[in-house]
Amino acid sequence: MSMHPSDSGPQPGLSGVRKIHPKRQAWASLWEASRISLDSIWAHKLRSFLTLLGIIIGVASVVSVGAAIEGLRSYVNDSLEGALGSNTIIVARFVGINLSYEDYMEMLRKHKPIRLEDMQAVQELCGDCEAITPSMSRNDDAKRGSRIFEQASIIGVNEDLLKIEKVDLEAGRFIAASDVMRALPIAVIGTDIRDELFGSVDAIGKTIRIGGDTFTVVGIEAKKGSNLIGSSTDNSIYIPYTAYMKKYGTRQEIAFRVKSPSQGTFFYTRDEVRQILRARHKLRPNQDDDFSLLALTDIQQEIDRAIAVITVIIIPVIAISMIIAAIVVMNIMLVIVTERTAEIGMRKALGARRNDILLQFLVESAILAMAGGVLGVLIAYLVSFVVVASTPVPMFITLSYIVFAVLSSGGIGVISGLYPAFKASKLDPIVALMRE
Repeated sequence: MSMHPSDSGPQPGLSGVRKIHPKRQAWASLWEASRISLDSIWAHKLRSFLTLLGIIIGVASVVSVGAAIEGLRSYVNDSLEGALGSNTIIVARFVGINLSYEDYMEMLRKHKPIRLEDMQAVQELCGDCEAITPSMSRNDDAKRGSRIFEQASIIGVNEDLLKIEKVDLEAGRFIAASDVMRALPIAVIGTDIRDELFGSVDAIGKTIRIGGDTFTVVGIEAKKGSNLIGSSTDNSIYIPYTAYMKKYGTRQEIAFRVKSPSQGTFFYTRDEVRQILRARHKLRPNQDDDFSLLALTDIQQEIDRAIAVITVIIIPVIAISMIIAAIVVMNIMLVIVTERTAEIGMRKALGARRNDILLQFLVESAILAMAGGVLGVLIAYLVSFVVVASTPVPMFITLSYIVFAVLSSGGIGVISGLYPAFKASKLDPIVALMRE
């Protein structure tokens, strides 16, 4: 009786051989390539580090510049919000950003001066206005006995300033509504004024002379420090705007600030202020405003545009450094391929496929580059720490910059390793072994 081969049980080489799942085989190949790559990198530590320098510098530059840009944006916006107040509108004869000379002259010709009566009309008629304060300032000398503080910033305000702008007090109190109503000669001074005129003496209740007039100190503003360009912001003297106008003239041109109750009502408040002033100035519907309104958001948008321009200018410079780093990695990988020709031949002779050799060198260049990216991020953190500790400018390293740095460095490693890896995979095993 004859038997068909398929009936004689499992055949050697058929069901007796266990097939490996393709995904498991791919992971095994990747693990093997990674292990060989790490051994090679560790065996040549100095060369590996020198290879990484370009990527480390490039990534550290990218992340540091990004952190500086984010920090600068945050610093400027916080400073503006602290100085001008959130949800705030500035009303003035002309106010704007990046005004050309022609625009300035046009506004000067067409716009009317803003007077105290304009602000008072808005105070009486604006239902959506949470707070209104005049914005009057000039420089004058402050004196106490023989001590003089030259060119102090004299600012005329009312009690609503505290609702618009953050003013922290070290001692005493701020200007009250009754002070404004009676035009009392009182003053809230900055710490620079206090230190220069009073030294260690308690200034509250003491008098100073502004110009030729005597003012009683009722409050001391907490120290604010320097601004972005290094100038002190603690040289201010706040006085009631009524006392300011009594001293410097009642018919002077003014500006004033208006705060809306919330961000949601901001545009309604701005439109209401505009309509009140247009009606007061008797403007027809087809006529343009003869005054200027500037919102904090307008300034912030202009700053964001300026920072975007800076970013666009800086990016090509950083890109060049990354390209140079990629070229360095490619050159080193070509050297590594040449040095390891015999090893490649041996692996091929033992059954390594072309794809295995290709993967080995791609993984090695990618690991090198990503290690440079990680070190670059750490150096950027160190740079940020030093800058924050030594300057008033914050630096924020965001997750997006970290991800970009690591992925871009890994991408550089793969791209710069393609040609060396391809060259290694094409080596003939016999020729490679003969080069030993």
